[in-house]
Amino acid sequence: MKKFYTIKGACPQDCPDTCAMIYKVEDGKIAKVIGDPDNNLTKGRLCAKLNNFAEHHYNPERLLYPMKRVGKKGSNDFARISWDEALSEIKKNWQSIIKEYGAEAILPHAYLGNLGSLNGLTSGDRFFNALKTTVAEKTYCESGSSTAWMLTYGPIGGLDPESFAYSKCLVFWGHNPLSTQTHCWPFVLEARKKGAKIIVIDPVRTRTAKQADIHLAPKPGTDAALALSMINVIIEEGLYDAEYVGKYCSGFIELRKRAAQFTPEKASKICGISAENIILVAREFAKSKASAIRLGVALERHAGGGQAIRAITCLPALVGAWKYPGGGAVQMTLWSYPLKWDKMSRGEWIKPGTRVVNLLDLGAALTGEKYNTDITPIKSLFVYNSNPLCMAPNQNKVRMGLERDDLFTVVSEHFMTETARYADIVLPASMQGEQLDIMFSWGHFNILLNQKAVEPAGECVSNTELFRRLSKTMGMTRPHLFMTDWELIDEYVDWDSDTMRGIDLEVLKEKGWARLWVGGSPDIRAPYSKGNFPTPSGKCEFVATGAAEGNHVKPALRSGYTYFQQGSAIDPIPCYIPPYESVDSTPELAKKYPLAMVSGKAHAFLNSQYANEKLQKERQGEQIIIIHPNDANKRNLNSGEDVKIFNDRGSFSSIVEISEDIRPGVIYANVGYWDSMIKSQTGVNNVTDDRHTDMGESGAYSDILVQVEKM
Repeated sequence: MKKFYTIKGACPQDCPDTCAMIYKVEDGKIAKVIGDPDNNLTKGRLCAKLNNFAEHHYNPERLLYPMKRVGKKGSNDFARISWDEALSEIKKNWQSIIKEYGAEAILPHAYLGNLGSLNGLTSGDRFFNALKTTVAEKTYCESGSSTAWMLTYGPIGGLDPESFAYSKCLVFWGHNPLSTQTHCWPFVLEARKKGAKIIVIDPVRTRTAKQADIHLAPKPGTDAALALSMINVIIEEGLYDAEYVGKYCSGFIELRKRAAQFTPEKASKICGISAENIILVAREFAKSKASAIRLGVALERHAGGGQAIRAITCLPALVGAWKYPGGGAVQMTLWSYPLKWDKMSRGEWIKPGTRVVNLLDLGAALTGEKYNTDITPIKSLFVYNSNPLCMAPNQNKVRMGLERDDLFTVVSEHFMTETARYADIVLPASMQGEQLDIMFSWGHFNILLNQKAVEPAGECVSNTELFRRLSKTMGMTRPHLFMTDWELIDEYVDWDSDTMRGIDLEVLKEKGWARLWVGGSPDIRAPYSKGNFPTPSGKCEFVATGAAEGNHVKPALRSGYTYFQQGSAIDPIPCYIPPYESVDSTPELAKKYPLAMVSGKAHAFLNSQYANEKLQKERQGEQIIIIHPNDANKRNLNSGEDVKIFNDRGSFSSIVEISEDIRPGVIYANVGYWDSMIKSQTGVNNVTDDRHTDMGESGAYSDILVQVEKM
């Protein structure tokens, strides 16, 4: 007789929705995964990426056993070995490296291939910090956005996306929720039924932009000029909330002077948007009162991305939108979660003076261009929760580094990714249905418990178990390195926090999820109606105190999500910083490479995850670029043809799609395709640069110029 049961779970992906799920188990296997119908957001529905999550667990290409490379690096020539053999090989190589070069010759590389508190971003930090390796600075995503947000408001979760239903004007700025946050859309539609206007600001006419009442398509990297011009209009026309600004904001006079430099006419020339449309959107936002802004990660990926977000985040406070349910802005709700990031990473174990390598610079670090590698070379790389050969910038440099015969590389993975093919040892990782975790979100206010539904396939292990085994192998004795998963959950969550009122582990075991106490239900929630911002001044800071003092917040870096680091001062007043590469800022470069390229998330992939799944590949189709008809005609291109996209850093091939969904002078490409899926055997990040932006050491992924030609 078959045995059936269900287990409450939660999606592990780096997505703002963090869906509540139910595993349906039949005879020891996950037969189906559905959205929890009782959840306030999921309501029984999963996104296109997760609809076949059960099948994902049993993909025949999944890695099930430790493997050792027996052929050339990159050749995908591996032989199965035991866990004891794998751990012994790691120990032998690391002990030799540490003896000759010191532990800083070992570099961990991880990001958010899993979003869990146990198995996610910081899951290996305790181990590597105790081993005294080089510290990995993790700023792939949201670090610039978070820095700018905290300089303005401090660590607040901001507007509740469920409160979108009560907004009068919704602005999605560099954000495409119909592809990347689908579960907030019903609240948007509810607001529209009540008369709310939907505004999308994006150089691409995305799926969301096509549903908007107003779509503005600025030139890439000019969002700060647009936001400052909107501030100019709002102030000069007397549309700001003088009472709210006077009581709960600081630096109004300085902001007014800065914005005065950006008249609609001047911003029009910078952004490529008519002055009339700038004025229209500014008035609509200000007059709607309960106006909301959802910031997208794309905004930070330009030279002045942080300052753009600073300018944008000033808008809700300027018009007093925070006074109303449905008014304000949301960057990451994460800041409301009572998680003990210091405990999760044990950052106090880091020896002062330890080398720090920013993972955006992985290629430069591995090839010896940066980080004093002539003194202490990087001799070993340990990759988990990440696929850098696909997602890191300047792909050519990364590949050159991975090809080094003297680099001992270990990769923990679900599948034989491009990165894993360059490993010396590959370790099999468990999937979400096979492990315990407690989940937070950066897009809503639910905390969720993912309970283990089935035993891991083959010899796969969770990240927590992996680092317990490595700790034992390396002869470590700290008790905190050997805590069980349930002990880790107990330590990582501040169960006594006010936001956890009425929530304990038993509640989460029974229900699977619970909404944090964050100031009332979505229809009445307005916790910042009287300021109460956790900034140095206690106010919304138009002039950022932290920036003026030469301190800036750098989230998601060495040990957890937030710490403060003394650094060079940044302009405390929001300003416009031109792109690194554009027709206007680098005209000579633009003669060779006249097209700005922006890249974004695919609809059926999540970063590079699911790109190898048959169903998702069919949904997404082949790698394409979108180009405007004017630019296509200049190059004699036709839709469906193969083209080469290139600059001095590298190239990749794609099918061309000609559409007015992109503004002239710009092309758009989805990221996430594995090299093996593309005819050129190189991906989008072969042309991106590893430069950092103005805040948070974030990456300037979409601040590049390219040329396109027929193959």
